[in-house]
Amino acid sequence: MDSKNLSRRNFLSGGTAAATTFTIVAPQAVRGSQANSKITLGLIGSGNRGSYDAMIVNADPRARVTALCDLFDDRIEMAKQRIRVDNPAVYKDYEKLLASDVDAVLIATPPFEHPRHLEAAVQARKHIYCEKPMGVNVEGCKRVIAAGRKADPKKCLSVGFQQRYGPVYLEGYKRLKEGAIGPLANARAYWISGDPFKRIPYPDPKIEKLRNWFCYRDYSGDFIVEQDCHNFDVLHWFLGAQPIRAIGYGGRKVRTSMEILDHLTLSFEFPDGIHVNFEANQLTPPGGAKVGEEFTGTKGVLETSRQRLVHKKGPKEVETIPSKRDITYDGIEAFLTRIEQNDPENVAERSALSTMFAILGRTTIYNNGREATWKGVFGA
Repeated sequence: MDSKNLSRRNFLSGGTAAATTFTIVAPQAVRGSQANSKITLGLIGSGNRGSYDAMIVNADPRARVTALCDLFDDRIEMAKQRIRVDNPAVYKDYEKLLASDVDAVLIATPPFEHPRHLEAAVQARKHIYCEKPMGVNVEGCKRVIAAGRKADPKKCLSVGFQQRYGPVYLEGYKRLKEGAIGPLANARAYWISGDPFKRIPYPDPKIEKLRNWFCYRDYSGDFIVEQDCHNFDVLHWFLGAQPIRAIGYGGRKVRTSMEILDHLTLSFEFPDGIHVNFEANQLTPPGGAKVGEEFTGTKGVLETSRQRLVHKKGPKEVETIPSKRDITYDGIEAFLTRIEQNDPENVAERSALSTMFAILGRTTIYNNGREATWKGVFGA
């Protein structure tokens, strides 16, 4: 069964599974009386990531989670406990949740469903926080771009590319643009880690594929799309450009029971002669993880990660700024603040383009290292 043959009734038809301080105005000044001032949010896709995000929302005094949607009862029960929400409305059909009176939705379904669910949430005129990536193929990314262009300009459409909101990343970007490391000459990025996926057997093949969506290319996009899109969004942001071409290789050395790769290496060419190396794996033993990006200029180096910003100014001059918390909090708090202050953002298109960086890299890998060009893959 592929994703094209999965009908609405088969899936969620349902749903599957700091340093920066924001100015907060009194909720009642924006949304009416104190009694109805909280932003209400429905979660579509009540798995691990969705329940984590929703937990942050529900712990914020400005918001509350009032509805949960998932195809599987155990996911709903797990989400209730993790989010610490009492008596939420429960749905197995995401369209019914979207027809309810929630102010906002958080989409955290498997990646192949993001385009369809985001499109429906736009049509329902909800504020949207959609987890990355924006899709698993070119068609899905273009669908997200089209939906974003149709979105209500008064509604917030945010995406879970948390680095865009993390104080250490914002400071790194500021320094890069101010010329603190001189003209940019080179960049690299990497996500070296262990295997985050644990495949669980289920007797029904359809259920097995839905519950273990990460194992399948057509559901997850492979780990370069599902996970490494974070690095590519940072490259998109800091370099301010799309790659011209990519070449690379990947394979499976350890994780042989899944359709997806477990290691890869890529080289991208960007405009102005900027070359970017990217390396990732999900086979590194504990203690060997390394995740982040490096930007090399003629006068210094910036190293960015979720944990810290490192500014190497010279052989004996290194400045380190630690991140004070998980930057997921910064992204979700920014989303709630934008709703509260009537200051919406719409990042659908840029987020789809960042996802397309990963698809470009995947294309050359799947073609045994044959060069893939942006124009050749995406037509523009």
